[in-house]
Amino acid sequence: MQNINKMGSPSGIPNDFYKKLIKIAAPIAVQGIISSSLGLVDNIMVGSLGEEALAAVGIAMQIFFVQYLFVFGFVSGCGTFVAQFYGAGDRRGVHKTLGFAITVSLFIGLVFFVAAFFFPERVIALYTDDLSIVPLASTYMRTGSWTILFLGFSIPIEAALRGTQQTTLPLYISTFVFSLNTILNYFLIYGKFGFPHLGVYGAAIATVIARFLEMLILLIVIRRGNYLTGRFSEYFDWNKVFLKRVLNNAKSTTGNELFWSLGQTVYVAAFARLGVTAYASFQAANNINGVFIFAGYSIGDATLILLGEYLGRRENDLAEEIAKKVLKIGTVIGIISAFGLYFIGKWMLQLFELTDLGQTYSERLLIVMAIIMAIKVYCTILVTGILRAGGDTRFAMLAECGAVWLIGVPLAFIGALTLQLPIYWVYALIGTYNIVEATILTLRFKSKKWNKTMIIGLESTN
Repeated sequence: MQNINKMGSPSGIPNDFYKKLIKIAAPIAVQGIISSSLGLVDNIMVGSLGEEALAAVGIAMQIFFVQYLFVFGFVSGCGTFVAQFYGAGDRRGVHKTLGFAITVSLFIGLVFFVAAFFFPERVIALYTDDLSIVPLASTYMRTGSWTILFLGFSIPIEAALRGTQQTTLPLYISTFVFSLNTILNYFLIYGKFGFPHLGVYGAAIATVIARFLEMLILLIVIRRGNYLTGRFSEYFDWNKVFLKRVLNNAKSTTGNELFWSLGQTVYVAAFARLGVTAYASFQAANNINGVFIFAGYSIGDATLILLGEYLGRRENDLAEEIAKKVLKIGTVIGIISAFGLYFIGKWMLQLFELTDLGQTYSERLLIVMAIIMAIKVYCTILVTGILRAGGDTRFAMLAECGAVWLIGVPLAFIGALTLQLPIYWVYALIGTYNIVEATILTLRFKSKKWNKTMIIGLESTN
């Protein structure tokens, strides 16, 4: 490891650290907040059709949720190499990593597309047998299945833009795409300005159009003089050593996101069995929660990018100092976001067409979500930021998924099916797994075993 006493501040952290953190994290945070806010508006529009429509879309979205996180997990494993190649100034290394990420993402997407397009009823049956929900949910899933293929391009390209510290571009593109999605939802759900009144079906069509345009814009961006622009052959310049190392890192991040997301969908299966009102209340509260928690989650993404740059330069001691600082900052942001969720979220719930009981459930869910938000952000920074930046992905997977499946999932079904508790108490039970996860991850961080440069021996010959 290299010394850091030349870096400018007494702690060794560069003088421009905060400026750089804000430059990277702020666009990611704003992008997340915008996408969550517009997603919230979409759910309010669907929710105006009734609790059944809101619950149906929420359940149908589970396959897209799993596919997104499956691809995100693999891409995140590749992101370790993108950030470190960028830090080392190895542009061709970035290109071949991006090409590999897109290739695998498209293959994953094809599998999910087949399930969503050809067998939506069977997928929906895994979550509910409520006949008032199944037809609506199946329609939404089949119509929206094309977005799965589009995301096979969009997710890796967007991640590579962030990994090369081009965080404003994804922000601009997402702002346009999600705004368009919201406008199209208004037209197609309600039949405004001469468009047909399509309800839930219209919401799915709007999403497909928006995601297609997102993919198209991103493909144009990387072919028009961007840092990611290269000869076609550079994206496929793989060798056995490169493939083995990237796959070894990415298989853990993929497994992490896959099993974590499956755990979340199992929670949904438990919540759905508490009834339409209970699940609709969760869907409303969870959408509001997403608006506030993204500010904290953005610090995790920024951490991977920042630490990857310094680890790529072999400045490992500096990376450790920065990681400590970011953990403190992220936790404070998590606490601030929790207060925002509690005080503003209750007002936002009035925008949903919920029954009195559903409104009560949602309000109490927001309280529980606010209480555990800071610790969730803390764990996210450690998993998706610090441990992944140094390639310690296997441990991160075991810690996070072990907590979800050994603690969270059993408690979900004990609370929902055995004890038949109200949904907010079930959610509170599940949240206890975060305490165990945080303890394990903190011990790993202090051990310094995560602090590694992964690209040694993989540098491209330009």
